[in-house]
Amino acid sequence: MKWIFVLLVSMILAVSFFSTPVMAGLEPDPSGSSTGTIMDVPAKSPGSPTLEEVAQVAGHNRVAINFVWTLLAGFLVMFMQPGFAMVETGFTRAKNVAHTMAMNFMVYPLGMLAFYICGFAFMFGGLGAIGTMGGYAGLNHEFTISLFGKPFGLFGLKGFFLSGSAYDAAVFTLFLFQMVFMDTTATIPTGALAERWKFLSFFIYAWFVGTVIYPIFGNWVWGGGWLAMLGQNFGLGHGHVDFAGSSVVHMTGGVIALVGAWLLGPRLGKFNRDGSPNPIPGHNIPMAVIGTFILAFGWFGFNAGSTLAGTDLRIGVIATNTMLASATGALAATLWMWLVRTKKPDPSMMCNGMLAGLVAITAPCAFVNSISACIIGLVAGVLVVEAVYFIEGKLKLDDPVGAISVHGVNGAWGCLALGLFADGTYGDGWNGVAGTVKGLFYGGTSQFIAQCIGIISNFIYVGLISIIVFKLIDLIVGNRVEPEAEITGLDIPEMGVPGYTGVKLDKHSETPISREVFTIG
Repeated sequence: MKWIFVLLVSMILAVSFFSTPVMAGLEPDPSGSSTGTIMDVPAKSPGSPTLEEVAQVAGHNRVAINFVWTLLAGFLVMFMQPGFAMVETGFTRAKNVAHTMAMNFMVYPLGMLAFYICGFAFMFGGLGAIGTMGGYAGLNHEFTISLFGKPFGLFGLKGFFLSGSAYDAAVFTLFLFQMVFMDTTATIPTGALAERWKFLSFFIYAWFVGTVIYPIFGNWVWGGGWLAMLGQNFGLGHGHVDFAGSSVVHMTGGVIALVGAWLLGPRLGKFNRDGSPNPIPGHNIPMAVIGTFILAFGWFGFNAGSTLAGTDLRIGVIATNTMLASATGALAATLWMWLVRTKKPDPSMMCNGMLAGLVAITAPCAFVNSISACIIGLVAGVLVVEAVYFIEGKLKLDDPVGAISVHGVNGAWGCLALGLFADGTYGDGWNGVAGTVKGLFYGGTSQFIAQCIGIISNFIYVGLISIIVFKLIDLIVGNRVEPEAEITGLDIPEMGVPGYTGVKLDKHSETPISREVFTIG
């Protein structure tokens, strides 16, 4: 581990030495005292306040409301982390509880520090003005190349270590909100690769996802990169539009999970010699159900918070659409399992159906009406069930929690849904294109094409970079635990402590049983 420490220190020194100086006229405002005000107005007169003075206060308060809203939404998204931990741990076996929980815990600080060092700069270093939070434009250096006579932004080059021109109240607020989004992406593969992933391999992966995997694609969509510019450059709608992260966050996590599950292989005993899968039930359905509700609660911050503006009254539509899609997703998955697949309502699929609906509505939540939100959730609920059966039965991939189906498949569906159902009531000026966002059903053919390009680009870029990262880590430390550790459980061999104390594990069901019951039995 010494080389990791040396590498980290070297990066800090290098970025500090080569940090870009602040340009004149773009001075940051660390205190926030000047943000949102009109500059160069007369001093306050003794009598009634002037119009300019009233505008000063109103402008500052408007931006302050947006700051508070964005931070509170970020806190909600951060609270989704225990939701993910509970869902993933509940859907896996008791002998791996400490290991699964530890991954969900450590991905937060590891990913955060990686994003702080350089991920944020790569993603938002060329963003330009932060309009809803005072218009600060110090993040203004995008690395671009010229193709077909058009600029293609690839990654930003300002904001390393939140220093220099990034030492601004608005930038810090944006960082917090965007960091917890990155953390959501980083934690998705921990469920798909649970019960056989070496903790040291995971430890290194968390740095890669926060530094390059997530931020680069994020820049293309949210940082002013080439996917966002498809509208301005080629007349394809408003470019690839993803309001809150169906592609940037969820599909990215799902594709990483797909690659990881493919390279690591299935858990021991998951598939028979003829390729038929064996069910490996989770040990605690109530834990998973509670985790799902925590995620649904945090999702209001995820989606409505992506306005970055408490003064944008569209937040009411966004939040309600989010809620409706989660309900129809859960209902569709339950009925599909009950009537078509197993003839029983499956609690685990109820949970995954709700999460699938939430993932699918994340991109289009601001651009569709309530009927469309319900349809999007219904389709997502069926998709997640069929995707689970296809990925396990046809692709022979082992995903203990259904992360690929929930986040990968429905992340793609959410982006397509925006290209179909966006009704033209919101989004004027999005990505610098005049007019509102319209999907195929409302005359926006080119918007649907832009959505397809974004999905294909995500699969190609994230898939390739994930293969490189997993292969590299495998060469250095290995990705998979030893078979003996997997059989006995990863808690003691990998973590040094059991997840449950005062219990023994039934050798057949591998669920916790109290000492008293175990002894009497």
